[in-house]
Amino acid sequence: MSASAKGTIIIDGEKITISNPNKVLWPEPRITKAMYLEKLAMLAPYLLHHCSGRYMTTIRWPDGIAGESFYQKNCPEPAPSFVHTAQQGDIRYVLLDSLPTLLWLGNLACLEFHMSFDRIGEAVYPTEWIIDLDPSLEEEPRIMEAAVIVGDLLRSIGVESMLKTSGATGVQLIIPSTGDVTFDELRVMGRFIGTYLTQAYPQLFTIERMKADRGDCIYVDYLQHYPGKTIAAPYSPRARKGATLSTPLTWEEARSGARIADYNLLTIGDRLSQHGDLLMRIKPQQLQPIYHFVRNNTPQG
Repeated sequence: MSASAKGTIIIDGEKITISNPNKVLWPEPRITKAMYLEKLAMLAPYLLHHCSGRYMTTIRWPDGIAGESFYQKNCPEPAPSFVHTAQQGDIRYVLLDSLPTLLWLGNLACLEFHMSFDRIGEAVYPTEWIIDLDPSLEEEPRIMEAAVIVGDLLRSIGVESMLKTSGATGVQLIIPSTGDVTFDELRVMGRFIGTYLTQAYPQLFTIERMKADRGDCIYVDYLQHYPGKTIAAPYSPRARKGATLSTPLTWEEARSGARIADYNLLTIGDRLSQHGDLLMRIKPQQLQPIYHFVRNNTPQG
C-alpha cells in the first residue's frame, strides 16, 4: 500500500476515513500512522477518562515529528457528525468523548493531547492540584530525585500525590481534590511549596519565572492553575524521539531512578496490562486545611 493510500474503517458504528496509513510519524522508533491509530485505540479508555469534560488542545504534525507542527484549539473543519464540541469564548473545542473522535484526531496527525486545568462548566473549583517540575536542562538526571523530595514533603503535611512523567523532560505531581479550593488558593499553596523547596534545596529548585535566571535548577511551576491553561493529558503521546508518553509512575519506580524515555508508545501496552491506571488508585482529598495552614504560615506584606 502506498503512503498516499486512503480507506475507511467502521468504529462503534461510525465511518472514519484513514489517509496515508503508511506515513511515518515517529522515525525512531519507526511508527506509522496505522500503528499510531492502533496504539490510540488501546489507550482510548484511559485518555477518554482523563480528558472527559475538559477543553482539549491538540498539537498536529502532518508530516510526522520531523516536520512542522501547529496547535489546534478550534475544532478542525469539516468535522464528522459524531464529533462533539464545547464553546468557550470564540473557540469551539473538540470534546474527547469517544473512540471515533480520538481516531479521527489521530488520522489528522494530532500527536499530543493537552487538557485544560478547568472542567467545562466548573471554572471556579479545580479537581486536582498539580505541581509541575520543569527542568532547565534538556536532560536532567536529578528529575526523579527532585520528584521524590516533593512527594515526601507533601506526605509530611498529609497530602498524597501521584507522579506522572510529562513525556518530555519534566514530571508532575498530581493531587486529586474534592473541589474545596479555588485556582487562586492553589497558586498560593504552590508558591508556598516552591518557596520552601528553593530555600531547603537551593542547588536543585527554583521559582524564577524567567528561564535565563534559573541556571540549571528545576523550576517549580505553580502558576499554571488558571482556567484555560493546559497540561499534557495522562497517557498522551508526545512528539519526541522515542515516542515517549505521559505516564503515571509508582513512587518505588521514582526512587529506583526511573527514566522518562522508558515509557513510550511501544511499552505502554504491557505496562497497562501489569499495573492498570495508577491514577485511579489515589482518591480526592480535602485541600482547604492545607490552604489554611499555608496562609497562616506565610509572611504577610
